[in-house]
Amino acid sequence: MATKGRGSAAAMAAATLCLFMLVSALHFDVASAAATTYTVGGSAGWTFNVSAWPKGKRFKAGDVLVFKYNPSIHNVVAVNKAGHSGCTTPRGSRVFSSGTDRIKLVKGQNYFICNFVGHCQAGMKIAVTAL
Repeated sequence: MATKGRGSAAAMAAATLCLFMLVSALHFDVASAAATTYTVGGSAGWTFNVSAWPKGKRFKAGDVLVFKYNPSIHNVVAVNKAGHSGCTTPRGSRVFSSGTDRIKLVKGQNYFICNFVGHCQAGMKIAVTAL
């Protein structure tokens, strides 16, 4: 009977460990599912004078920005701070052009512009801070 008792304790420990791992995995899935999706510019979409759109919103790393626009007249370029400030496209910047781009925010500063001539200067740029 002593062997049976030890086996039961080992089985109980293994079951507890499995339960702990399952709960941890479920918690991870729930946390990642908590990401919010935002349509940049709201119903107007990615267009001119959208630079104030992020104000008052609390973004988190992992949240998704959806850029909706006409790809024949606009695009989205993920740039650095200098590219955002100067309305330039630094070498290596990622250019999106589908018209329904989904971009996951990283922790810290995230900068986006439209690099069609004059569009960024007309306010087609945003800076988003994700916590």
